[in-house]
Amino acid sequence: MNRILSSSGLWSWIQRSWAAILLSGKAIFFLITRKLDFSSSLEQMMAVGPASLLIALVTASVIGMIFTIQVAREFLQLGAGSAVGGILAIALARELCPVMMAVVVAGRVGSAFAAEIGTMKVTEQIDALYMLNTDPIEYLVIPRLVACCIMVPALSILALFTGLTGGLIVAQMYGIADTVYLDSIYNFLDVWDILSGPIKGVVFGALIAIIGCSWGLTTRGGAKGVGQSTTAAVVTSLLAIFVSDLFLSWLMFQGLGQGATMIGQ
Repeated sequence: MNRILSSSGLWSWIQRSWAAILLSGKAIFFLITRKLDFSSSLEQMMAVGPASLLIALVTASVIGMIFTIQVAREFLQLGAGSAVGGILAIALARELCPVMMAVVVAGRVGSAFAAEIGTMKVTEQIDALYMLNTDPIEYLVIPRLVACCIMVPALSILALFTGLTGGLIVAQMYGIADTVYLDSIYNFLDVWDILSGPIKGVVFGALIAIIGCSWGLTTRGGAKGVGQSTTAAVVTSLLAIFVSDLFLSWLMFQGLGQGATMIGQ
């Protein structure tokens, strides 16, 4: 992080960020004008989704339990124990699941993208692709972009159900009946809340893939450069996830929701 904040590191980061923006435009152009390589995309989807499933579900269940522990005791003191399930569902659907799944994928997959493509760059395998009349964007970037845009939302949906299940287990320990917990989820959660997570997941997945691939393609300096690119790609991906989440949340959830009305009653 100190390297990124230094003067030379900051200028390099700005240059690579601009390269990532240009790569995004090229990727969109290729998606529109070229035929998708389904076999490569499926291979990358397996690397992003199923390979990350266990850690994603464990993370979601633990988050659901922790959130319920923190909320249940306070809500029970306020006489609002019946709202615990709904509050947890809203928090998981809107924020915790998409953001945490994106963080998991950025740390596990985004770093792998940067390291793999960076190694190809410093060993001149990227140049070999040009010699074979193969565009690295079409061959390397597009399958990873498609995989992340599909699998991050899918992981977010699975994480939502897993987190709610973990919250249900803890809620019962606090004496909250499962019917009360489930009714609260039904009353608080609406379709837009459920859809907002996958929508954010698509954006986060695109950011992870573009940043990981772009930092890999701009790697220089041998093995040391690969390590620096991998670290910088993860840090930049996390920063992009949190900043974009701020703007997406602002666009999606302005004003008072129905949860405020439910609590007020």
